Amino acid sequence: MSYRTYLNPIRHSVYFLAAAAVVIGVACKDSPTETATDRDLATLRSAVARYSDYNAAVADGYSTKLTDCMEMAGLGGMGFHYGKGALIDGTVAVATPEALLYEPQANGSKVFVGVEYLIPYTVLPRTATAPVLFGQTFKQNDAFQLWALHAWVGRDNPSGVFSDWNPSVNCKSAPAT
Repeated sequence: MSYRTYLNPIRHSVYFLAAAAVVIGVACKDSPTETATDRDLATLRSAVARYSDYNAAVADGYSTKLTDCMEMAGLGGMGFHYGKGALIDGTVAVATPEALLYEPQANGSKVFVGVEYLIPYTVLPRTATAPVLFGQTFKQNDAFQLWALHAWVGRDNPSGVFSDWNPSVNCKSAPAT
């Protein structure tokens, strides 16, 4: 068997697997269906994977409790927001969100569910053009005086990756405040 004959079945298998991935919606690295947003979300997921351990988040500086557990009837929850103050400076980067979101559990632990990017109005006024990340326009949050963008990368969100509220997140196990 020649070298070329040996490689032909392998080459066809690779083409078949790549085609199958496209058909079932899995983006390969060089797949034409993979978008810049897909790549950025993969970068974010990789960067925050260690924060499934809440103690790792605290050790990395995500120790400021920005909110109590947040939930909105009919829309879902966000959980607790823990921020890293040094990052809340008016700039945003895919791999370094300003806040991590955690859902409280009955045993007292916290489960990582997503992130939030924050830009205070003191840095970028409410009247300015909205910032954009992942191809998504930040939303104004007048209650907290900031621009915000959620990315649900720890738990799937039936309402969408960038929705504010996640119906799969709740605060039923949050300690009373």
